[in-house]
Amino acid sequence: MTTPPPRSRARALALVAALAATLLAGSAPVAQAEEIPLAPGHRLVAPYEGAPATARPVPGEAPPQHPYLAPNGRSGMHADGAGSGTHPWSGPLGRDPRVDSEKIAAVGGECATVTFDAGGRLVTVCGTFSGFLLKLLDPRTLDTLAEYQLPQRSSTVEAITRLDFEKIFKDTSGGAYFYLDDRDRVVLADSRQHVLRVAHRQNADGAWEFTVEDDWDLTSLVPHDCVTWTNLFPSGACDPVTSVMPDWDGRIWWVTRLGRVGTVDPATGALRVIRLDGEEIQNSFSVAEDGVSIVTDHALYAFRADADGVPRVQWRETYDRGTGTKPGSVNQGSGTTPDLFGTRGRYVAITDNADDRMNVLVYRRGADVPAGERLVCKVPVFGPGASTTDNSLISWGDSLVVENNYGYENPGTLLFGRSVVGGATRIDVRADGSGCDTVWESDVRSPSTVPKLSTANGLLYFYEKRPNAWGIDAWYLTAVDFRTGRRAFSRFTGTGLAYDNNWAPITIGPDGTAYVGVFNGIVAVRDTA
Repeated sequence: MTTPPPRSRARALALVAALAATLLAGSAPVAQAEEIPLAPGHRLVAPYEGAPATARPVPGEAPPQHPYLAPNGRSGMHADGAGSGTHPWSGPLGRDPRVDSEKIAAVGGECATVTFDAGGRLVTVCGTFSGFLLKLLDPRTLDTLAEYQLPQRSSTVEAITRLDFEKIFKDTSGGAYFYLDDRDRVVLADSRQHVLRVAHRQNADGAWEFTVEDDWDLTSLVPHDCVTWTNLFPSGACDPVTSVMPDWDGRIWWVTRLGRVGTVDPATGALRVIRLDGEEIQNSFSVAEDGVSIVTDHALYAFRADADGVPRVQWRETYDRGTGTKPGSVNQGSGTTPDLFGTRGRYVAITDNADDRMNVLVYRRGADVPAGERLVCKVPVFGPGASTTDNSLISWGDSLVVENNYGYENPGTLLFGRSVVGGATRIDVRADGSGCDTVWESDVRSPSTVPKLSTANGLLYFYEKRPNAWGIDAWYLTAVDFRTGRRAFSRFTGTGLAYDNNWAPITIGPDGTAYVGVFNGIVAVRDTA
């Protein structure tokens, strides 16, 4: 990068100082929850549509419990190591549902990944302009019980100094993906290219706190000349760490945006890495007893580690990555974390980025699958010229559910009553593995959420926004019947940009509450009758 002349640098530094002071003002943590404000128009939209549902559990077996993750349903963004997007407890049925919220920051504050410790408390990471906050929240009041400040991401500094806020909305690094391990500890990679293992505990005085138990520095293996407030014009490379997950032997795997795949041995601290040249990784990844599944913007991979921890490719399958990045995608490639699913754990599924219509792709797992027999099916979904997803599929048994994010770019995309074309589709793999069939198609408009399935009540949960001729930006938690694709109910959550969920997931808590990360914090929807 060319270094700006001294006068330009001085102006840039002055702007940075002013913006930083403004954004950091009032950023001290608040113990008691403050509601997210509603934008005008909330009295002009329906607060509730549909009717209460009857719980109808979905038969089938949950993914195998990962030995190094918290119990299925509460360990990470995609609920378990297999990436199923399912929760084993019932979400709200629409019985006089109540909405609560917590405003995390003056600007921003979105709580991306939400997990639950053994006591049902929320463990989450929320993004602010001053840096990510690791937070412990009371599940009923949403009060902050403990908070740990993570370093600010380079993309935030770049967005502020260059007035290009797309930098933030297309950055999946810095702790947005994390997991809760089998001892209720958070494991994440921060923006300094360090992998942290963080515990939380209650002190004798009743106060809670976070404590960093382990800190593994990856900078010897990962380029780290990144933009910071003291390094606005770096001359080297910066490769942010996207996500971390453990394998079945307890190694911590990590991936970077620029295609590095590595491991940390927690017992010795030994680091190993390989590079997938010319490939980008912007999604999280999934793990099962037979290995690690990672998707890049070119191909789907299955990995295992050698005895010394070096990642080794077991197989690789390219897919149609299209000719460009669609509106509603972070990069030119698949937007899905792989789903490891199917009777006897036979399959892995992703979506591609084909130009006309995106396809759901199902592959057979296993290193011994003969050449040409790995692909089970390729199913086109949604309308021509208007299909993409940047969220993981939902998988249960031999079924998959995919949503359409085409047209969503950032929280400003849908202002003034606008929406997306939307859509959701269920696809089932045939019992004999000979192909796949479309079961139903729904017109639900879920612009950017990671949807979830409650296997205890048979409802899919989406975060919906519909077009509004009056320009009102109203958001709803919408429940859809997994078996039929029919809407059950929709509960209004809020109006305005602050309630846009901007790629955050819906998460079903052990107490039956549905939590949604939104641009200004977090929303909770729970039955009261």
